Amino acid sequence: MTDTAAASADSRREVDRWLGNYAEDHRDPTNILIHWVCVPLILWTVIAFLWIIPVPPALGRQGFWAAAGMFFAFAFYMRLSRVLALSMAAVFIAMALLTEGLYRVLGPQNLLYLAIGVFVVAWVAQFVGHKIEGKRPSFFTDLAYLLIGPAWITAKVLRRMGINY
Repeated sequence: MTDTAAASADSRREVDRWLGNYAEDHRDPTNILIHWVCVPLILWTVIAFLWIIPVPPALGRQGFWAAAGMFFAFAFYMRLSRVLALSMAAVFIAMALLTEGLYRVLGPQNLLYLAIGVFVVAWVAQFVGHKIEGKRPSFFTDLAYLLIGPAWITAKVLRRMGINY
């Protein structure tokens, strides 16, 4: 086995381990449904929160901090799976476009209020889902699971499309 093939096999095991461990805490159909709705909403709120942070002109335009956060998340996903990372990049781009549009229409203050409302409702729903499940949220054991949740949903979509991640 070449070094590249061995590294690929090791990273496959790592992505499968992360997603498998996450799946262990998400087996109840109601909790899974809640996660399908709320995980993308929470991801969007984080992007929106970062979007409204003022950006010094020397660094770039509005949305710079969100782009930086998405870049670091993308780098994390690249360590796990190139296909999953590229799929998450597509999700990030779609959410960035949505956030840019909302920022232009609502302005920063109203975007902040919207993001806070969505964030609170989505997290309350997540905790209700875990109460139904009877298990604590995965991120209580490792904060990296906050990044794994969106990847778990994306991986499920990829599998349904017949794409190996």
